Amino acid sequence: MTTEELKADCYSAGERDWMLATQRWREQALAPLLRSLVRVQVTPNGLTLLSLLAGLAFCPLWLVNRPAAMVALLVHVLLDGLDGPLARFTKVASRRGSFTDTMADQIVVTGVTITLMATGTVGIVPGGAYVFLYTLVVAFAMIRNALAVPYSWLVRPRFIMYGWLLVETYAWPGSLEWLLWTFNVLLAWKVLTGFRKIRSKI
Repeated sequence: MTTEELKADCYSAGERDWMLATQRWREQALAPLLRSLVRVQVTPNGLTLLSLLAGLAFCPLWLVNRPAAMVALLVHVLLDGLDGPLARFTKVASRRGSFTDTMADQIVVTGVTITLMATGTVGIVPGGAYVFLYTLVVAFAMIRNALAVPYSWLVRPRFIMYGWLLVETYAWPGSLEWLLWTFNVLLAWKVLTGFRKIRSKI
């Protein structure tokens, strides 16, 4: 893997290895859908924008209709998994696209967490720490990749957190905050190790 490739995203070495190993069969499985998207002139950037809008739609919907909010979040996740494959399918994949996708994901993470804090679903302290630590981990991952010293593994709890909203809402109220604290501990560890590695390389 070249340094140029490492600069492209915020993935850990383990995540990138898995993505590269499964890339061919994922694109084969999605090929009919990707061809349909090309036919109707949907672009990877267009999918990223739609994914961002769906994720942000969660914020007002959570206040008035929680099932609809969770559907919006599901749409965000599904679209987020399509923009990269579409970019590679149409041979327009780039570092700019990867960076845009990462920033869109982070905006949704922040918006969702602020909404959960504002509605009392999670406390301000664990929610604020989650946004802060998650953002730092993403930033440190990108810096480490640029320095050719990627994380060996990373904690990416956003999908688990999104999915846990079902448990929080319908089965175990109050559990999301405990889950958040657990991930905050893991994220804090990755921030610490990321800082030490970056500091040793500059």
